[in-house]
Amino acid sequence: MVVLLVAVALVILVWLGQRWLVYVPDRSAPPPAATVLTGARDVALTTSDGLTLGAWWVPPSAPSRGAVLVAPGNGGNRAGRAGLAEALSTTGLGVLLVDYRGYGGNPGAPSEVGLARDVRAARDFLLDDAGIGAEHLLYLGESIGTGPASALAVEHPPAALVLRSPFTSLADAGRAAYGVPVGWLLRDRYAVADDVRRVDAPVVVVHGGGDTIVPPAQSRAVAQAVRDAGGDVVEVEVPGAGHNDARLAQGPALVSAVADVAARAGVSGCGPVRPR
Repeated sequence: MVVLLVAVALVILVWLGQRWLVYVPDRSAPPPAATVLTGARDVALTTSDGLTLGAWWVPPSAPSRGAVLVAPGNGGNRAGRAGLAEALSTTGLGVLLVDYRGYGGNPGAPSEVGLARDVRAARDFLLDDAGIGAEHLLYLGESIGTGPASALAVEHPPAALVLRSPFTSLADAGRAAYGVPVGWLLRDRYAVADDVRRVDAPVVVVHGGGDTIVPPAQSRAVAQAVRDAGGDVVEVEVPGAGHNDARLAQGPALVSAVADVAARAGVSGCGPVRPR
């Protein structure tokens, strides 16, 4: 009986506390966008459940009319992705750096449902306030952000979907990290491999060959899921790169992949990397 009670208590503890393990936000408010990124400005996103979220917006450079919605990973806040925005903007594309609820001074607590609302609000801002056409909008999800980015792409197909270090599902990522099946305990699922099969847009999968957080085999399986569904997919591996290595997270392989798929998708004015 004691063993049973301990087991039940552990299950309850994991159920209640798992989001503390999944989401690792930097809750501090970032500095003003213009002090960090040339041409950037602070903007507010309004979610369907009434939250106001801070974000950074770097408009596109003429003649480009396209933009990238960045759905970030589970750690830090937008200040830590300034290098990514700067790198992406060299293609001429605009960049929206989103902070989810509970991140970067934003109200609320992160969850799968919440993050889905947050990226929808980001898309609404780009279309309604920034004047970006849906046909010129790309989604870039990194790590856990590949979950909300893929789900958004099913609901609202982008010009292209770029997935950096995607896992097949959060359950599979948990099994890889802890060596035990944890799917039945998870409150959030992020079924990326299932979602990409239904995406009606070109997909790019970029992953690191030395990633020990999301095994490269899972990213390759996401790309294969697109192929199996008859979709358009390009797979790019950065040899030896770890999950958080700068050369994977904001390096030439990722930026070139974004520029290439944007041009192939007909995003106006997007070209090779150029100085700003």
